[in-house]
Amino acid sequence: MKSFLLLLACLCLPLPSLARPAPDPAALGAFIDEMATQHDFDRRQLEALFAKVKLHQSILDAISRPAESKPWKAYRPIFLTADRRDGGVHFWREHADLLARARETYGVPEEIIVAIIGVETRYGRHAGRFHVLDALSTLAFAYPPRARFFRNELKEYLLMTQEERLPPQQQLGSYAGAMGMPQFMPSAFRQYAVDFDGDGKRDLWNNPADAVGSVANYLYRHHWHPGEPIAHRVRVHGKRWRKLIDGNLEPHYSQDDLLALGVVLPQGLPAHLKGALIELEGANGPEHWVVWHNFHVISRYNRSALYAMAVYQLSQAIRRHYRE
Repeated sequence: MKSFLLLLACLCLPLPSLARPAPDPAALGAFIDEMATQHDFDRRQLEALFAKVKLHQSILDAISRPAESKPWKAYRPIFLTADRRDGGVHFWREHADLLARARETYGVPEEIIVAIIGVETRYGRHAGRFHVLDALSTLAFAYPPRARFFRNELKEYLLMTQEERLPPQQQLGSYAGAMGMPQFMPSAFRQYAVDFDGDGKRDLWNNPADAVGSVANYLYRHHWHPGEPIAHRVRVHGKRWRKLIDGNLEPHYSQDDLLALGVVLPQGLPAHLKGALIELEGANGPEHWVVWHNFHVISRYNRSALYAMAVYQLSQAIRRHYRE
C-alpha cells in the first residue's frame, strides 16, 4: 500500500512547464492488479514504472480537436500538398523493390502503402514526440470518454514491449499512442506488424521494410480486393439520392440502387461491385463520391471518410508523378 500511495503522489507532482491532469487512482490500481494477476507482470515493477509516468494536459487538448472534425475543404489541404506528394515519389523510388514485393505478397498497390505512410508521418519524419507510455496512461486514467479503449491499448502496449523486448518507457509515438512510420496502435502492432526483411525484429520506427510490409499486411488482413476500384466522383440528379447518404462507409448499395436514386455511375464497372454514397464539403461546393469496398478497407485504418479520401487522392497524385 505504501508503494502504491507513493506511485499516486508521483503521478500528481506538477510539471514545471505543463499542466498535469489528475489520474483516476482506482482505475490505475485496478489496471495494475489486472496486469499482475492475468498477465503475470511483477506488481512492484509496474508500480515503479508508473511512478515515472507523466500525464500531459497537451495530450487531452489534442484529442479534443482531431483533424477529422474539420470539413473536407479544410482537411484536404493538410495532406494533399506538393511536399507530401514529392516525398511519396521519393519514398517509392528509394524502396521500389520492397514495395513491389509487398504488392506481390499482399496484393496492395504501392501507391496506397506509400500514401498511408505519407499521411501518417510524412514518410517517417514526424512519427511522434510523446513517450507512448505517457500518452496511453494519460488517456487511460485521465480521459473518461475513451478510458476503456486506451486502458486496453495500454495493456496491449505492455504486452507488446514484453514480446518485442523493448523498454516500455523509451518508445515514442503520437499523442494517442500510435507508433512508428505507419502509426500502429499497440493492438494493431501485435496483430498485423510483420518482420518483412527477416531480421528477427518487427521495427516500425526505423525499418522501412517492416513499415511497408506491415501496412500491406494490415490492408490484406482487412480483405483488400486487388484490382478493384476505390472511389469515383459522381454526379447526382433529383433529390432521391439524399436517402443514400447514411454515414455507412461499408458498401451496401448495388449499382442498380444507386442508378435508380439518381447517381450517375461511370461505365464499365464490374457488375458485382456494391458501393456507398458520401457527400464532402469541398472548396467549390458539395462533392459526391461513390466509394467501394477498398475505400472501406482504407477506412479501417482510421474510421473516417476524410482520412480514407485523403489517402486515396494522395495515392493517385503520387502515382501520376512517379510515372512521369
